Amino acid sequence: MSSREVQLQSTVFGFTANGRLHTLSVWFILALRLMMGIAFLQSGADKVLSGSFSAAGYLQNAPPANGSPVADLFVAMGSTPAFVDFVNVAVPWGEVLIGLGLIVGCLTRLAAFWGAFMMLMFYLGNWDISHGYINGDFAYMLVFLSVAAFGAGRILGLDAYIEQYDVGGEALVDRYPWTRYLLG
Repeated sequence: MSSREVQLQSTVFGFTANGRLHTLSVWFILALRLMMGIAFLQSGADKVLSGSFSAAGYLQNAPPANGSPVADLFVAMGSTPAFVDFVNVAVPWGEVLIGLGLIVGCLTRLAAFWGAFMMLMFYLGNWDISHGYINGDFAYMLVFLSVAAFGAGRILGLDAYIEQYDVGGEALVDRYPWTRYLLG
């Protein structure tokens, strides 16, 4: 292994995977974070600025029309006025906040989690498996999860500074280990 490579190892459910990252990998991890941040910021800003975003028609009509296995859930959500009102705010502003969080690398894991959750909901709602189960929504969900797993907010992001913020003589993440689930 050269001095320019980093060794990775992880064990999940008794299976161990090993790999090596080249130092150039950091730039691709940053690119994934910024790409998703820009995409979500743009999508959310378009919805917010148009002032006419409404999820009701989509929730009630698109999933049943495309054969989604959870179409009844989407129809129920779209038939509940309070839930539709919530979604009409949560989707556009969620996209804006996720996008901003990723672009500046602040609360990156939290932003990536919610981005992955939104992509899972889009995947189930848009349910187009005519070319297989892997589509753009699914791929974006995996990109969000990768951004979180790699701690992409530490790469030219504010999370690197927030994690080391001094709290009573200790770094924030050492004093409050649970913050590792939000930052990074």
